[in-house]
Amino acid sequence: MSYETLTEFTDSRGVTLGVEEGVLRGVKILGLESANGRTYPKETAARAMALYEGAKVNIDHAATPGQPRGYADRLGLIENVRLGEGESGLFADFRFNPKHGVAEQLSWDAENNPSAVGFSHNVMAKTARRGGKVVVEEITKVQSVDLVADPATTKGLFEATEDSNKEPNMAETLTLGQLRESYPQFVETIATEAVAGFEASADQKAKDAETAKLKEELDTYKVKEKLAEDRIAVDALIEAAKLPKHAVTDVFVESLMAADDATRSKLIEDRQAIAKGSGNTKPTSKEQGTTEGDDSTLAGMTTEQIGKRWASR
Repeated sequence: MSYETLTEFTDSRGVTLGVEEGVLRGVKILGLESANGRTYPKETAARAMALYEGAKVNIDHAATPGQPRGYADRLGLIENVRLGEGESGLFADFRFNPKHGVAEQLSWDAENNPSAVGFSHNVMAKTARRGGKVVVEEITKVQSVDLVADPATTKGLFEATEDSNKEPNMAETLTLGQLRESYPQFVETIATEAVAGFEASADQKAKDAETAKLKEELDTYKVKEKLAEDRIAVDALIEAAKLPKHAVTDVFVESLMAADDATRSKLIEDRQAIAKGSGNTKPTSKEQGTTEGDDSTLAGMTTEQIGKRWASR
C-alpha cells in the first residue's frame, strides 16, 4: 500500500444538470472507474463524501503542484455531496460566483453541452495494486475539485493522462512548502520516523552512560574485594608467624598488603628474625626506609591509586 496524489477527470456527459443563478445541481465529481486505470470501490467513495463537502473549485489546475492560487482562479465550492445509484459515483451541487468571467459560459455549457462541464479532483489517497489495477482504498484528503476543459492538457504530478505507475521526481519539482501541501502524509511519515530515530538514539546514549557507570562501580567493587582478600591473607600470615604485637606495625602490614606472595614470605621471615634477635627492631628488606606517608605503602592512597597498583602486579 502506498500514498499518492491523484487527479481524475469526470465530465457530466449523460447527466441532466439543473441550472440556477449561481448553482449547478447534479454535477458528477468522481467516477468509480477512471481513465487512468484506477478503481474507486463504492465504499471508498462513500467514506470520502464528507471530505468533498465544501471543497474549493478553481478554474483549471495550478501550473505547478502546490502553487498558491490567485483570487481570480477561485470559482466556487462543492456542496450537497451524494452517492449516485449503482456504480455511477459521486455527485454534488456546484455553487459558483454568477458574476465571475466564466459564469455565463458555464451556464450555457450546462444547459446545452453537459459533456463540456468537467471536474478534476486533486486528492491524497492510499492505493494498492490488485489484479493489474490500482485500487484506491481510502481518500485521505481532498485538496480541490477543479473545473477543467481538457484533461489531456494537465501535466506534472497530477497525472491526468500519464502512467499511474510513474513516480514523480519530487526532488526536482517540489519545494518543502509544496511537499507539505501536496504530500502531507508523506511528510508526516518522514517526521515520525525522524523523531523515532532521535528518541532511539537518545535512549541508546542513556543506556551507554548507565552501562559505563555500572562498569565503573563494578571495577571499584573488584578493587575493594581484592583488598579485603589481601588483608585476610596478610592477617593469616601474621597469625601463622606468631609475631609479637610490637613487631606488627601499620607500616609493616601495609608493606605486606602491597607485596606479592614471595615478597610477603621474605618480609615475614625478616620480621621473625628481628623478633627473635637481640631486640633490634630496625626493619629490613622492602620495609626498610618506608614511612607512613611514603607512596610505596597504602597509607594516604586513594581507592583508584590502590586499584592501579594492584592491577600492575
